[in-house]
Amino acid sequence: MIGVGEDGMITAVLGPEEAAAQGIDEVQAYAGLLVPGFVNTHCHLELSHMKGLIARHTGLAGFVQEVMKMRGADDYAIEVAMLEADKEMFENGIVAVGDIANQAISKGIKRGSPIWYHTFLEVMGFNPLTAKASIGRAIEFKDRFEELQVSIVPHAPYSVSAALFEELGLLTGRDVGPQSMHNQETADENTFFEYKTGGFLKLYEFLGLDIGFYQPSGLTSLQTVLPHLSPDRKTLLVHNTFTSAEDVAFAEAAHKSLFWCLCPKANLYIENRLPDVDMLRLAGLRITLGTDSLASNTGLSIFAEMQTLQDNFEIPITELLEWATLNGAEFLGIADRFGSLESGKTPGVNLLDYSEVNGVLKLGKGMRKLF
Repeated sequence: MIGVGEDGMITAVLGPEEAAAQGIDEVQAYAGLLVPGFVNTHCHLELSHMKGLIARHTGLAGFVQEVMKMRGADDYAIEVAMLEADKEMFENGIVAVGDIANQAISKGIKRGSPIWYHTFLEVMGFNPLTAKASIGRAIEFKDRFEELQVSIVPHAPYSVSAALFEELGLLTGRDVGPQSMHNQETADENTFFEYKTGGFLKLYEFLGLDIGFYQPSGLTSLQTVLPHLSPDRKTLLVHNTFTSAEDVAFAEAAHKSLFWCLCPKANLYIENRLPDVDMLRLAGLRITLGTDSLASNTGLSIFAEMQTLQDNFEIPITELLEWATLNGAEFLGIADRFGSLESGKTPGVNLLDYSEVNGVLKLGKGMRKLF
């Protein structure tokens, strides 16, 4: 039995015998699993206006080009789409979000939302000569978010120069929140870092960027750039679609504060491929879940991401729930409020359909937000 106050705070978590011993007999019964509200550790609220506009299976380089072409929508259309996306996440039982931003336009939506947000304000710039200017713009945008939770973070290995990583490192003293980075979302990312070949060459050409200065490291993208990130700062690696066991071993040895985010529906939408989830589980990683954006997904539902993973891998429901709730809360530093059903917390409560097959619990087709 779970007691919930009017303010959403959990007042009691009792078994049947404990409830009977305390004389509690007026209980609202539900058929299903009662679980904490979901934590979405990777979303792009700013891209919500692009829903359904980009074709599936473009590959990451093609997808990025399409996103760049559509960045010019008017602010009103972007704000309306963001508001609808925020409402969709709330109705889908999401209580906290790690959201990617490249500007400050989402500030108003986040300030008025019932969802708790941490904004990851991304910096980009593969030309080392632009590093200081990129950091300057990011600091300016960060200041516009005022009292909201914001970290300045690298976008991805292929979009951040060594000089820009160095500038980011200098911010550690003033910007100690968690950080995220897109990681190995496409095979071309590793090919570029190892050999300076592949689809990213066309992407840089599209962007008008001369990369004659760049020399490949001969290593995968993760092994090349992870040493630039402070091991003392909680870091979320997002997507990991083409991450190998060797990459995982290197990363876990080099960085003591890693979390690994899976966004399976977006991976299928863009690259039509899923990460090696069995390998990630075997390595004992701290895994979280994300929805990515409506530009790369048909909806913003952590429950749907869990279903997609369950359809493709044999993952116990208890493990999926840990990824969807507590691990994300721990990464974002909000486990004192979210992530588990414990007295004194306000984690939200969702009701999930389930079935039992040969003694194994399986997610059902639906869920609803209770509190």
